[in-house]
Amino acid sequence: MVQKKYFTSESVTEGHPDKICDQISDAVLDAILAKDPAARVACETCCTTGMVMIMGEISTNCYVDIPSIARNVVLDIGYDRAKYGFDGTTCSVLTSIDEQSSDIALGVDHSLETKEGGEENNGAGDQGMMFGYACNETPELMPLPISLAHKLAKQLTKVRKDGVLDYLRPDGKTQVTIEYDDGKPKCVDTIVISTQHSDSVSLDTIRKDLKKHVIDVIVDKDMMDEDTKIYINPTGRFVIGGPQGDSGLTGRKLIVDTYGGMARHGGGAFSGKDPTKVDRSAAYAARYVAKNIVAAGLAEKCEVQLAYAIGVAKPVSLLVDTYGTGKLDDEKIAEIVNKEFDLRPTAIIEELELRKPMYRQLAAYGHFGREDLGVKWESVEPAERLKKYL
Repeated sequence: MVQKKYFTSESVTEGHPDKICDQISDAVLDAILAKDPAARVACETCCTTGMVMIMGEISTNCYVDIPSIARNVVLDIGYDRAKYGFDGTTCSVLTSIDEQSSDIALGVDHSLETKEGGEENNGAGDQGMMFGYACNETPELMPLPISLAHKLAKQLTKVRKDGVLDYLRPDGKTQVTIEYDDGKPKCVDTIVISTQHSDSVSLDTIRKDLKKHVIDVIVDKDMMDEDTKIYINPTGRFVIGGPQGDSGLTGRKLIVDTYGGMARHGGGAFSGKDPTKVDRSAAYAARYVAKNIVAAGLAEKCEVQLAYAIGVAKPVSLLVDTYGTGKLDDEKIAEIVNKEFDLRPTAIIEELELRKPMYRQLAAYGHFGREDLGVKWESVEPAERLKKYL
């Protein structure tokens, strides 16, 4: 008997209030890393009607103009006139920045292992657990629901910025439900798109245009049938949006940033954090490991958990779960991971080239599956050396 299940994931556009904040935080990080790759940055942003506030702890030897960075991000997203309810030129920008705690720096600069006479290595910037995930549902080895949701959100932004649908405004959300039969994607069951728009356009026009220029461009027609449900602006009106419609905050779209709920999440956000923060670097490393396990054919899907103690370089635990799809026992695959991957923070930073200013481009449409950006944690080069264990 075929076991049927439905799984749903969502994405948001770069004009969503929370994503505005993520992008500002990461733009500040990028600007600092461009001048001082060793800087310590923990930058949070919040926004509401007419206001952006940037706060956090930053230790660096360089200067960057944080208010100008924030305004440029807002303008680039498309909030460039008052009638949109938010304007990067005229909004107020407040800053409250301190230096990183010297107590935290003690553990990051020199790990416990170093203090005990071991090899020089940075310690983890905090305790916590991070998850990475991969599966063979898409070419980029991401779950299909979040992959399609991101692509729809990106296309929604593209047709707005290209002027194809000039009545669209920056804020928007997408959601995709996939029907699974015996664990395999069968078809798209439901698509939801809600997009901010001008007051002058009719709902019928929006629904017709988004079906033609967004859904039909992104979703394979073979994955849709007469039972596929499509909801476009189901409330009927979405004129007030962005920070005018809802306040925004860095780190409030964790599931959008990762795997759409298909995998577990350790709770740590990414944006605005330099790579000594394992919330970010170890989550990228866990994805790197999981993706290469699947790419090597060791499993059809894989979740990797890493856990760290503040000031300690080596992970305190490593868990591999292949959900019964592994060609080897999960315990054996974990042993292979420990042998083939160095998961200490300094090694992760070097292997994945994490001190480069590249983060703002990741702050919308997901941090994983972004093969178009050339980020190192999406590389499958290690898969070749993992195949020898099959």
